[in-house]
Amino acid sequence: MELLDSRAATVGGTPVTRLLPKRAHRTVGPWCFADHFGPVDLGPAPTRDGAMAVGPHPHIGLQTVTWLFAGEVLHTDSVGSEQLIRPGQLNLMSAGRGISHAEESPDDAAGEMHGLQLWVAQPDATRWSEPEFQHLAELPVVELGEATATVLVGELAEARSSARADWPMIGTDVVVRGEAEVPLDPTFEHAVLVMSGSPAVDGQHVPVGTTAYLAPGRPSVTLGGPARVVILGGAPFESTIAMSWNFVARTTEEIDSAYADWAAAGARFGEVRSELARIPAPAH
Repeated sequence: MELLDSRAATVGGTPVTRLLPKRAHRTVGPWCFADHFGPVDLGPAPTRDGAMAVGPHPHIGLQTVTWLFAGEVLHTDSVGSEQLIRPGQLNLMSAGRGISHAEESPDDAAGEMHGLQLWVAQPDATRWSEPEFQHLAELPVVELGEATATVLVGELAEARSSARADWPMIGTDVVVRGEAEVPLDPTFEHAVLVMSGSPAVDGQHVPVGTTAYLAPGRPSVTLGGPARVVILGGAPFESTIAMSWNFVARTTEEIDSAYADWAAAGARFGEVRSELARIPAPAH
């Protein structure tokens, strides 16, 4: 087990803790990005300090996975989706050859906002496909000793999510009350992201903001609580990825092409129905 530190960032006015990627682990299975946002108290509307306001921006070659512990987020995208997500629900957007979207707190948002924004690198078999959006209002839940696990993507203890998976992978939210043994696919590598508490991961305490990386070969991991963690994993990815801004690719030429197409406001990334300003590409 390796313990990986995080770094602080701000995205669309919301403070985040960036857990992935890390220099030593650019991917964990196909998972290539993890931002833990909040918990932040938005205050009563219309104050909304810390509210999310991420204007239209592009993606290629990845899937975004949005998971909330508290609050609400409104997603709009260039394939015509407009979807409010709440805790216990999953938004999964597959960019393929190109998509754009916006994410924001609803106008009447108040109280706490807390969640995860995750990216999954798409394999060669699907990374040039047409973009898609999927919303799951319900997900499978399993009891594992003194813990409750919600399966976001993949399969855990014979419970399988219907979320699209382009690569062998797992994503699960585990609320740990006492002690629990979570079964793992030994062919996968895994990362344990701590959302709250300071869980014991195979007997070692891991605080919020630190990620425990687990190499392939483990049939299970033992967790001690009370705590909440998200476990991400998958088969080691097929190739080294190139990642710049919001793009996941294989070569600098693919990245340069995506930057140019977004700057030109052409048909590749479409249009998003949002009152938020379109985000220009940074210099690269």
